[in-house]
Amino acid sequence: MEIIVSPSLLSADFLHLDKEIEMINESEADWLHMDVMDGVFVPNISFGFPVLEAVGKACKKPMDVHFMIVHPENYIQQTADTGAAIMNVQYEACVNLHRTIQAIHAAGMKAGVTLNPSTPVNVLEDIICDLDIVQLMSVNPGFGGQKFIESSIKKVQRLRQLIDREGSKALIEVDGGVQADTAPRLVESGVDILVSGSYVFKAADPKATIHSLKQLHR
Repeated sequence: MEIIVSPSLLSADFLHLDKEIEMINESEADWLHMDVMDGVFVPNISFGFPVLEAVGKACKKPMDVHFMIVHPENYIQQTADTGAAIMNVQYEACVNLHRTIQAIHAAGMKAGVTLNPSTPVNVLEDIICDLDIVQLMSVNPGFGGQKFIESSIKKVQRLRQLIDREGSKALIEVDGGVQADTAPRLVESGVDILVSGSYVFKAADPKATIHSLKQLHR
């Protein structure tokens, strides 16, 4: 299976977003990952809908939007209006997760749920067949460029077992510390989608780095 590569815009040069998006358009990247943070759910603030709307108009790749905010259910239609293909919400931020997933699908987007490093995969057992994507954070959310949490490898394996056992079609996405030494191990463990920020955008040749990730197969 060919791996989906979704570079994370959080690590891009914000003074030259037009050039960064042009690079993504010209690269082998499949998606563009966008992290929306509110300073409440995570101790950082990133960007909001004006940026999502502008990027949505310029980027030719599907937008994979990850909401690290409280009450993401309040922004579903607004997210769809930006042209986003995927809306990914934090399990820990959703009181009525099933209802939120239904609303994301009703708005015409694929639905993803993200688990923080300390949240076990079995919390998704009753909803796994309703999900398009499960994203595992392999760093503590809120900041880019953090060190990879090694226990994430076994967590991917447990999630793969759950998905296979329940007959779910959900794809496994991993975000955090994805680079040359961790990406092959993640793919071998069962990952379908690699989110990579600093490793791509801080590289001397980002397009070549994306190409190297695209060479991985599961």
